[in-house]
Amino acid sequence: MRGVEHWTRKGEVRLFLWRKQPPAAARGTILFVHGSSMASQPTFDLEVPGRPYSSAMEWFAAQGYDTWCLDNEGYGRSDKSRPINCDIANGADDLEAAAKYIDKKLLLYGISSGALKAGLFAQRHPERVARLALDAFVWTGAGSPTLEQRRKRLPEFAARNRRPIDRAFVRSIFERDHPGTADRATVEAFADAILALDDSVPTGTYVDMCSRLPLVDPAKLPVPTILMRGEYDGIASFDDLLEFFRRLPHPDKQFAVMAGISHASFQQKNYLGVYHILNAFFSQPEPEYRA
Repeated sequence: MRGVEHWTRKGEVRLFLWRKQPPAAARGTILFVHGSSMASQPTFDLEVPGRPYSSAMEWFAAQGYDTWCLDNEGYGRSDKSRPINCDIANGADDLEAAAKYIDKKLLLYGISSGALKAGLFAQRHPERVARLALDAFVWTGAGSPTLEQRRKRLPEFAARNRRPIDRAFVRSIFERDHPGTADRATVEAFADAILALDDSVPTGTYVDMCSRLPLVDPAKLPVPTILMRGEYDGIASFDDLLEFFRRLPHPDKQFAVMAGISHASFQQKNYLGVYHILNAFFSQPEPEYRA
């Protein structure tokens, strides 16, 4: 399926967007938001031989959605020139620029720190969000083994704007929670795609997640929302997420536990189940009755 590149600006910052469209009229417009350690195309448009619909964008486009992803500032093909660490708030600013460019009410999906960016954008601009999906999301950070380990390196992350990444680091994403949830060929293809675009990434999201949570207020998200939590994901505890879920004000809300999934949902062996959960939420009919 052919993709088309697009460019927009956030002030003087050039931002890269990638689009894959359905063959017929769109059922809705999805914007996918990547996490802390990789750009958007490796995450959402990954091709792996022998792995059907490894590209989430192609799978959702085949279901009739107009699909977009964005490289946040400091990642991939977007500008990397400013001497800043590109934190969560800056990423939410990127989403505002992308939303204005796309100019459609969005079905918004974010994963990990991308979920924080998506949540903060939806908090700021709920009128631009039709439905919100937060995958591998963290609220206060309480009970997170991943963040507990990451905080040990907080002074290092806070002292610089970028941190190096390599193949060993990408592999560690799939080994830290529950080894075996992703196959080797997918992990290596993911690493190839990430490292073709970046050998370092911003530190801002790590600093925020280690020292500034919470960044999203559930009471300020008046939109239909789903929390998607991998069975083995170490980024957030169930108790942390359930309390966030309890405080969401919109009655159309869901909490989905994804069996056999650790952190990087779309690169797991059970990725098709993740697609199904997300598609069911995005395609849910609007209620005919509301009091």
